Amino acid sequence: MRRLLPDPGPTTVADQYSHLRLVARARPDRPYLVTNFALTVDGRAQVDGRSEPIGDRTDSEVLHRLRTQVDAVMIGAGTLRVERYGRIVPDPALRGFRERGEGLAPDPLAVVVSDSLELPWDAPLFTCGYGRVLIVTSSAAEIPDTATSVRVDRHLGAIDLRRALATLGAERGVRAVLCEGGPHLHASLVRGGLVDEMFVTRAPKLALNEGLGLLADGFGDRGPAGLELVWLLEADGELFARYLVADSGS
Repeated sequence: MRRLLPDPGPTTVADQYSHLRLVARARPDRPYLVTNFALTVDGRAQVDGRSEPIGDRTDSEVLHRLRTQVDAVMIGAGTLRVERYGRIVPDPALRGFRERGEGLAPDPLAVVVSDSLELPWDAPLFTCGYGRVLIVTSSAAEIPDTATSVRVDRHLGAIDLRRALATLGAERGVRAVLCEGGPHLHASLVRGGLVDEMFVTRAPKLALNEGLGLLADGFGDRGPAGLELVWLLEADGELFARYLVADSGS
């Protein structure tokens, strides 16, 4: 991997994506929130309904390293159904790094956002028995017994993501959250002014399909959001950008 901007030169995933001190940036009313997404050159975030075919080994390494920097990892129900998540940090070396290198719990809290609670309860996330899961939902349905510890944050009528994040901070001590999608959840967070940083991988591929892009849905009267480029990296033709969202925190 090489750094293109700033200060061009050789680097590594571990050097770039460790000790980011995201938890130190928690806001007074909510955790600091970053997103991570991989896109094709033609702007698609999925190929045949999945994000996995887009990035390569380095993109996966970036994803797992980013998970060592936060208290919680957030995903949407659709992403969970397709990707069938397991233990959020499966590598024991990275769990050790979270604990000894970053001063965090070995397993981040998994936060699943689901309107309906129609979730794949047989997915490894629920059956592995490791870590903790919090489900944010507007459904009154009961959840089944699971090997992994699961709690529910219920919202009346519709999910309020700002309230959900405030609750994560106030009641669970969450200071930084990594959102891994999908496009609908990302769009809702951006629309609410809740995204502080974006990590975007641009893969040297063309999806040549009509799949979703980085964000789904429209944004009404909301004007352009300014981004500040923090760095641009390259590895085997993939580009890795880190942006600050200039008008977040509203």
